Order: sequence, then structure tokens, then C-alpha cells
Amino acid sequence: MREVNIKLAYGKKGLEITLPEEDLTIIEPKFVPGLFDEKKAFIDSLKHPIGSPPLKDLIKSKDSIAIVFSDITRPVPNRKIIPWLLEELSGVSKDRVVLINATGMHRTNTIEELTEMLGEEVVKNYRIINHDAQKRDEMVYLGKTRTGGEIWINSDYIRADVKILTGFIEPHFFAGFSGGPKSVLPGISGEETVMHNHSANMLNNPKANWGITYENPVWKEIQEVALMTEPTFIINVTLNKEKKITGVFSGEMNLAHQKGVEFTRKSAMCPVSYLFDLVITTNSGYPLDLNLYQTVKGMSAASQIVKKGGAIIAVSECSDGIPEYGNYRRILRMGKNPEEILKIIESPGFSMFDQWEAQIQAKIQTKARVYLYSELPEREVVACHLEPIKDIESAVVRIKKEFESSPRIAVLPEGPMTIPYLSRG
Repeated sequence: MREVNIKLAYGKKGLEITLPEEDLTIIEPKFVPGLFDEKKAFIDSLKHPIGSPPLKDLIKSKDSIAIVFSDITRPVPNRKIIPWLLEELSGVSKDRVVLINATGMHRTNTIEELTEMLGEEVVKNYRIINHDAQKRDEMVYLGKTRTGGEIWINSDYIRADVKILTGFIEPHFFAGFSGGPKSVLPGISGEETVMHNHSANMLNNPKANWGITYENPVWKEIQEVALMTEPTFIINVTLNKEKKITGVFSGEMNLAHQKGVEFTRKSAMCPVSYLFDLVITTNSGYPLDLNLYQTVKGMSAASQIVKKGGAIIAVSECSDGIPEYGNYRRILRMGKNPEEILKIIESPGFSMFDQWEAQIQAKIQTKARVYLYSELPEREVVACHLEPIKDIESAVVRIKKEFESSPRIAVLPEGPMTIPYLSRG
């Protein structure tokens, strides 16, 4: 029987596996080559934006500027785009610029991580702050959303005369797509704001899913909150599997982001004709597979095309652990099984940050068994209700024997960079 060599995105170096070709489907994003001159394309986008005057025309020399950038768990090429942006803003004094790390509910990033992300020159010459969603005294209250959520936003951002959002557009497992307004919610929002937006009821809506925006209640509230903060300009990029920039989408938040979404949808959303018995997925490698919490995204991508009662193998390095910070680990240990965890999270009055990740993982596990190949100790994996494996090929052989007939297998080498869905046509 012929075999196929497959390179999986895993950590910084990747991981190669070999599987029998029979009944095997490899699902990858449509490859889009990187831009010939990334910097030129970036600057051109600032000068010829979508639905907005050029960025320089929106800024006076005495304006204060807040630039929001994504944290270390996102593959945004901040080390390129932030210096390019600051170069374009060279007419404004450095002391009038603040860079805000949109950590959302994640941990703060260390000075070493910020230097890795932004470069030494940026870190030495500009004021950089890690957003902390739990510090109420660093927030401004803007009222309530249409559905009653309190709106707390980072005060440094709100005080700025010019507000610039940067980010990366890819499909998102319950907000539809990343980028755009997500830089504000959850990026620089307070805990209460995030908790309302990521509540069990919101996530239980069937429209809170990959690739859906305007009919998605989670997305609609994210957009509502971001617009209330009156962002001046957004700069979003798209990337290929080599982490090369494939597109730059700048300008008015809604229009520029929608253009980027349309571009991304063509390469990232992939129809399939049938469901699979076993789906092997990654979490797109470093930095997205830093921890198990983030790995739920890869599991969710696989769950879109796995049969009820099937199996998922998640391949994610998890070099940063479960992680230690946050409530994700704690919530997973509140129940004896996924069904019990869901019951706890969905019970009236329950509210703990990180519950959304545990909720989605538990829902996936009520549909399929989930195995994990990682660097985590086996006891940690078991405590999170997952089945640890140390050899992917051997695990596939063993899992295949559990099916009565020859099982159909799908592999997502790039994980949630590709979102498969069952075609109804």
C-alpha cells in the first residue's frame, strides 16, 4: 500500500508523519504566495486605504496616538508591521505614541517576548503597555451593549486622539473571523465585557461559529463595542502557511476588515463532500500551539467534519503548558467528564473567565473522542479529559481498528488556518 509523507505544523520546526494513502484526504488552505515587496504593499495600503483618507491625513503633529497590536499567541508579523507603521508616523513625537498589547484575557507578555515581537528599537524608544482586563482602574466605562453587557475599555486607548488597530485576519471558532474589531473586544476590554460577550448563551448560538460574522451574536457585539470606541484606522494583514504577508487591508474598520474577510474566505474555507471517521489536526504551529487552551481551536476545526462518535487527534506542542494562568485548567477539573463540565458551565449564574474554551472543548468531546500529541506530561493531558498519545502513526493504526469498515481519515496539516465544512451542494 502506498504511503504519504505529511508535514504537520508543530512548534517552530514542524513534525513529519507517514500514513497509508488509502481513504486519506489532506485538507490545506489554498496557497497564496507572499507579496513581492511586503513593506511597499503595507505603505501603499496606508496611503490608499479602504473607505478612509490616507492615514497621514488623519493625524496632526500634536495628536496622541494609540496603536493596538496582537499578543504573542497570534502570528501577526508585528516585528515588521509595527516599525513600518511607526516610520510612517515619524512626524509625531515618540512620547505622544503608546503601543497597547491586546492581551484580552491572556497573560501579560514579558519584556523578552515584547522584544521578540516588536524588535529592540521599538521596545527601547516607545511606551508599551500590556493590557490587563482585570484592572478596573485602567478602564473607562462606556455604557452597555444592546444585549446588556457592560463596556469597559482600556483608558490609554480611549484617551488617544488617534486610535489605530492592527491585526491578522483568519477564521475564528466562535467569532467568525479574527482581526478588525476583535482588537478592541476582547483585545483591550475589561473582564466584565469579555465575560458577557463570551458567555455560555452566546456561544451556544449555532451562528457563533467559524466563518460567520453578521448573523453571529458574538461578532455583532464585538463590532458594536469597537464602533463605540471610534477607531480612527485599522491595518490588518493576511498570511500564508509560510507566515508571509499575502494581503494588507487598511482604512475604515468595517469596510477594510470585510475586504480582508472576503480575501481570506477564498483560501481558508474548504468544502468537503462527506464527514470523516478520524480527523488529525494541528494548531498551526508556533505561536498558536503554545498551550492547550489555544489548541481548542484546532480541535474545533476538526470537529466541523468529524462524524458523531468519531475521533480527533490534535497535534500541538503546548510548550507553555495548559497554561498555569487563568481558569481553563480549573474549570476542566470541575467535572468528571465533558458532559458534566457542560452542565456546570451552562448552569444559571455560573461565570468564570476562560469558561468559553472549556465549553467548546467539552462540546467537541460529546461528539468525538479527542487524542492529544504534545509535550505535556500524560497526567496533565488525562486531567484535562484528553487521551495522550506518543506516536501518531501507531495511534492511527489502533484507532482504525475500532471502526467496523475502513475508516475515512482527514488531515489538517495547518490546523485552523484551514476551516473545512460539509458542502450541502
